[in-house]
Amino acid sequence: MLLLLQILIIGVGATLMMDLWALLRLRLFGVPSLNYAMFGRWLLWIPKGRFIHRPIASSESQQGEALVGWIAHYAIGITFAGLLLPFAGAEWFTEPSAGPAVALGLATVAAPFFLLQPALGMGMAASRAPNPWGTRAHSLITHTVFGLGLYLSALVSKGMGLV
Repeated sequence: MLLLLQILIIGVGATLMMDLWALLRLRLFGVPSLNYAMFGRWLLWIPKGRFIHRPIASSESQQGEALVGWIAHYAIGITFAGLLLPFAGAEWFTEPSAGPAVALGLATVAAPFFLLQPALGMGMAASRAPNPWGTRAHSLITHTVFGLGLYLSALVSKGMGLV
């Protein structure tokens, strides 16, 4: 049960750090983050049999899409944090290190590259985005920040005496 609490704290913390980075990125570079209402719209269309949109903004809006998108965003962050257990082992939660967390953060970039971006109409690894290489670079940086967030949140969890 304690391990589940740690995963929850680490996942929420890392996702929050990624969101704070998105705000900073917007201020520094003028690059907006994913609109989580569009993510929610995509998720809400899946049970209706529509997986791919070209682009998602042209698909009919769905009731509650912003809330669904944000909840899913944090649920995915928690799920990715849970992947540290098979990826780095249970001992990582008692003695966290940056390497496995950052490596996992980088590995999670596969989700937007090969699932979300194509489904939202941006093509594989943002190949149809206005600036594909810029979009890819921002995705890589954002997921690296998520990995650092995993590590820092694990340190917070450890400092809270949860280990």
